[in-house]
Amino acid sequence: MNHDHRHHQQTQPKPGNAGHDEHEKQLKKNLPDPHGNHGGHGQQPNHAEHAGHDKHAGHTPGIFKRRFFICLLLTLPVLYFAPMFQTWFNYQAIQFSGANWVIPIFSTIIYFYGGWVFLKGAYYELRSKIGMMTLVALAITVAFVYSVAVTFGLKGDSFYWELATLVDIMLLGHWIEMASVQGASRALEELAKLVPSVAHKQVNEQIEDVPVSALIEGDLILIRPGEQVPIDGEIVEGTSSVNEAFLTGESRPVVKKANDEAIAGAVNGEGALTLKVTRTGDKTTLSQIMRMVEEAQTSKSKFQSLADRLAYWLTLIAIGVATLTFIIWLSIKPDGLTFAINRAVTVLVITCPHALGLAIPLVLVNATGMSAKNGILVRNREAFERAKSIKTIAFDKTGTLTTGHFGVQRIYTDGIDELQALGISASLESLSEHPLGQSIVEEASDRKIQLSKASDFKAVPGQGVEGVVNGQHYRVGRPEWVQELKLQFPPMLEKGLQERESRGESAIVLMDDRQVLALFGLADQVRASAREAVIKLQKMGVQVVMITGDAEAVAKTVAEDLHIDRYYARVLPQDKAALIRRLKAEKPTAFVGDGINDAPALTEADLGLAIGAGTNVAIESADLILVKSDPLDATYALKLAKATYNKMTQNLFWATGYNVVAIPLAAGIGYSFGILLTPAIGAILMSVSTVVVSLNAMSLRRIRLSD
Repeated sequence: MNHDHRHHQQTQPKPGNAGHDEHEKQLKKNLPDPHGNHGGHGQQPNHAEHAGHDKHAGHTPGIFKRRFFICLLLTLPVLYFAPMFQTWFNYQAIQFSGANWVIPIFSTIIYFYGGWVFLKGAYYELRSKIGMMTLVALAITVAFVYSVAVTFGLKGDSFYWELATLVDIMLLGHWIEMASVQGASRALEELAKLVPSVAHKQVNEQIEDVPVSALIEGDLILIRPGEQVPIDGEIVEGTSSVNEAFLTGESRPVVKKANDEAIAGAVNGEGALTLKVTRTGDKTTLSQIMRMVEEAQTSKSKFQSLADRLAYWLTLIAIGVATLTFIIWLSIKPDGLTFAINRAVTVLVITCPHALGLAIPLVLVNATGMSAKNGILVRNREAFERAKSIKTIAFDKTGTLTTGHFGVQRIYTDGIDELQALGISASLESLSEHPLGQSIVEEASDRKIQLSKASDFKAVPGQGVEGVVNGQHYRVGRPEWVQELKLQFPPMLEKGLQERESRGESAIVLMDDRQVLALFGLADQVRASAREAVIKLQKMGVQVVMITGDAEAVAKTVAEDLHIDRYYARVLPQDKAALIRRLKAEKPTAFVGDGINDAPALTEADLGLAIGAGTNVAIESADLILVKSDPLDATYALKLAKATYNKMTQNLFWATGYNVVAIPLAAGIGYSFGILLTPAIGAILMSVSTVVVSLNAMSLRRIRLSD
């Protein structure tokens, strides 16, 4: 049956841009396979390294943890036999032949075993760009070499115990740091775990277990109750509730039936489903999400680049100040070689740009993790910095502010009860497949109206449907059908028709053989969350603009409903980018669209937010993707972006400001006042600054986006 004249034509999505396919080919080399087969060199990407921690290439938290505990055990005898500790705590260490060699031997083991990761890191840094590993390696090497020289006859005091405790504290700091970063950026591995490796394929009416990687488009697979969906597909048989929380963040299961789509990683509920495979390999939604997570983790923000530059210059300053400190103290205290070296080593240790190196990456990995939990996928971390300055946000109407699905807005009746009219119309339209007719059926279902059985049903091309309900003949169709049949159109219903048309809505009428009995006003339904989103954005000081290709009347109605003061109607897809350019010239502008035919506008905007809808997640032109297709998520994205920006600013301020005080103290400026920092104390202070930065970054998780 063809009722196309009864509704507004919806713009069909255009195919993705040509550059997308080429980009996909480039990405396949390094794309992680959801089934554990990683591309490239066959290795799992090191996400801590991607997060800006190349100094840890090839290292894991476990390496630092193991070396820390072993070195800690080796440090105990060093501290026990250290003369300074014996003086401080007033005890006499046990004496035996060779006791004098306990400290040098154990300290040497600690230097080479515990310090090897730093020495190796410094070696790689010196080949490219010096950084914090260079400082640590330089500090422990100076301490070790000088102490060994004293052991073999050089006049002075060794500081083996300072060396040992310094290595311990540095190992502990790096272990905590790596564990924090890796824990916050484990999204990729968690996503990979979502997909089963085996699928139940239907072959000649038999079920065979085959590897998911062997499936091709068109294959039929069985998903039993409680199992996870192994691959994207279309349901051809069965009904069940499916939990897609991993994708949308929505914990409530969604009912799926024939012709609905199921996404890999979703958990099937109580019913068995037969699925026809529609996407395989890197085309699946989950693979595309994994690629985006990886891209987000590897992308560097401007703040991170600034932190990297500051860390580099801080390293140079540390080496320069340490050298100058050594020269000055040696000239002031001619017999104070040990003191001068002690000051220089403390400067090198306390200035380690640990906090600076961690300041931005840890904020970003926490922010991207929070985004994913709230159904927002981040394609580019720089988006957080751009989003904080957004003052205008433009929404595409259809499918964004509205559902893209027609619903009953108003019912007018004459000589018949509203519920009765709805029941009769729905009984006839239930036999039709037309979307506007289905809107009436859905409305009747929502009101729990029991449908009657229709007989003598007939579809009239270009007009509507007719049939007998409860022994009476009725017609349901377009208003123009009334004139052709020369039936009576009651004045009240005719007035209602004019009202609906003035709002740009579609109308369907119910008739008997004499007159029009009821009129249904139908329109694209405004999302309930859209109203809340507009209110929240306006409270945040962000101007909301609506853009639509629909007629002026439709645009005006939706804008008034949502209290949007500024809207643009009859805007063609190719003209949206130019409009965004004009808005952007006034103030920083974000655009929310479907990401396919809105690609130019998404690219043109200062911040592009694409409506994901669960299937079009690989949208190359957007910065952020709203998986749940909920406009309210746009407010969450802006709120999170501002909080992220604030955390990055705070961390940079602390990480750099701390050194303004720490470096002079380490150099011995407070010596005359009795304030003197040992290398171990310097290492503790440096670690404290790292902890402060880490805790500040992780406090981002406590922000409630829905408030």
